[in-house]
Amino acid sequence: MSPKGFFTDTTVCIGCKACEVACKQWNQLPDDGLFFTGMSLDNTIDVGASTWRHVAFVERPAPLGGQVTGMGNLSWLMMSDVCKHCKRAGCLEACPTGAIVRTEFDSVYVQPDICNGCGYCISGCPFGVIDRREEDGRAWKCTLCYDRLQDGMTPACAQACPTESIVFGELNDLQAQAEKRVEQLHSRGMTEAYLYGADAGNQPGTGGLNAFFLLVDKPEVYNLPPDPIAPAMEAGEAWRSMAAAALGMAVAAFGAVLTSRTGARP
Repeated sequence: MSPKGFFTDTTVCIGCKACEVACKQWNQLPDDGLFFTGMSLDNTIDVGASTWRHVAFVERPAPLGGQVTGMGNLSWLMMSDVCKHCKRAGCLEACPTGAIVRTEFDSVYVQPDICNGCGYCISGCPFGVIDRREEDGRAWKCTLCYDRLQDGMTPACAQACPTESIVFGELNDLQAQAEKRVEQLHSRGMTEAYLYGADAGNQPGTGGLNAFFLLVDKPEVYNLPPDPIAPAMEAGEAWRSMAAAALGMAVAAFGAVLTSRTGARP
């Protein structure tokens, strides 16, 4: 079965939060406290155990595409964030119980009946997506609507998106569509448009993302890491550094002993 995922075009997101609502409703997710953040229309702040889709509102003092509008040198960037279902998933590699698996759709799925709440997956995720729910201590995140996919349905968030900012489908088709969209934007003067995480070539630390994005500013502006890396990829370097440090300490200790013996001679 061909891998499936999301292509999110942030340039057509209108911040309606239909995806957030649809995700909450279909997956019967609890509320997030219903408190006022004071951050524009953003009352969820980030993705987490009870918020699997989060629409970010980024106000920046720069025009979009170099075009000054009635708002002057000001533009809004909106993006519906979600679990990336990484090709090389740090959460899956860190899970000691086998609770996190890769499905037949190539999505990354947490089995709640096996999760023991250890939290290793949280430190393993370079995007800070997965989190534990206070009520039960288990880890939760987007499932790519696994139950809907099994019935041949589109994930709830993509189904609800009125502008098709969130597109669901086979990854090969989505990547071709995304590249065509970038070319279209470039021809219109929006040369800052680019793809984030579309393949392993531009994001080797995760092997590419099954939920990738079209952005028009640096990843950090959207609260995304510029160079995410699955922690296990750095294990070899960590061991080499530790071995070098241990060798250095041994040499220093040997030198100290030798010096003390030499100094003790009459």
